[in-house]
Amino acid sequence: MQVQSEEKPYDDINITPMLDLAYVLLVIFILMATASVAGTRVNLPKASTTPAALSKPRTKAITINNEGKVFLDTVPVTLPELEQRLTQLKAQTPDLPVVVRGDSQTQYQAVMDVIDVVGRLGITQVGLATKAATK
Repeated sequence: MQVQSEEKPYDDINITPMLDLAYVLLVIFILMATASVAGTRVNLPKASTTPAALSKPRTKAITINNEGKVFLDTVPVTLPELEQRLTQLKAQTPDLPVVVRGDSQTQYQAVMDVIDVVGRLGITQVGLATKAATK
């Protein structure tokens, strides 16, 4: 067997490790993008027309699920805690917009209790989330 004494420089770069890294980063990006859309799942009632949605990033969502539990941006709260947190948020942002999302199967009184809290605090920008009516 004969050993080559002449060392030949590499003419190309092995890109396989770079591709592996790119695929891992792509998977991480996809997972993080889908995980950032968090929320509490509720069955929204249907409306005859679709109102303009509040798309401001500072809009707070108050959700009432079908069991009557109240959530402020996916965090479960009681009505006194909701009032306290909304008071703090209104002190920071006087024109605080709020969207109330009530499940269609929940007791109407639970939604009214939340609207009473919002009204007592003087929050005037209130929206009620509904689904678009199916034709």
